[in-house]
Amino acid sequence: MHVQVPDHYWQVRELVTIGVFTALIKVSSILVSLIGGGMNPLTLVFKNLVFTTLLVVLMFKVRKPGTLLLFTIVSILMSMLLMGGGFFLLPAMVLSGLVAEALILGLGGYERGWAVLAGVACYDLLFKLSALGISWIFVREQPGMLWMSAVFVLIGYIGAIAGLPIGSRFVRELRHAGIVLR
Repeated sequence: MHVQVPDHYWQVRELVTIGVFTALIKVSSILVSLIGGGMNPLTLVFKNLVFTTLLVVLMFKVRKPGTLLLFTIVSILMSMLLMGGGFFLLPAMVLSGLVAEALILGLGGYERGWAVLAGVACYDLLFKLSALGISWIFVREQPGMLWMSAVFVLIGYIGAIAGLPIGSRFVRELRHAGIVLR
């Protein structure tokens, strides 16, 4: 007997997809940083480009409210378990995820492609600005360090913005392959 599950519940394959993409994004970011030789401008741009591209593909693959927030929670858990960090960025990531989810729903939901792209861009920007705010709390005695961090964040955000059209193009190709539906 097959039981029909309502659409508002998460299906196992959707949860697995979110987990696999979260791991893929984490590993890819770390590998780009290691292969690039550290945090130089080119590596920052490429790392954020890969992050945003994969996040856009995830958001189009699992088109349900809460996908970005669930990705954020799994990402936080992975950061804390694998790298021992991420605890201080927890409020920034959750706040960014909530605001981005609200933006996506306010712009028409997951059915509108541009709303999903705007949500991912908002998530990236809010998270980076919130992280800078947290950094400001810790380095108030040396504001010059915050300016340097802001320059790195700005360079990285260039890669995040470049990742939006590339991710959109990947989604289009994955639709042709039948991997991403709708």
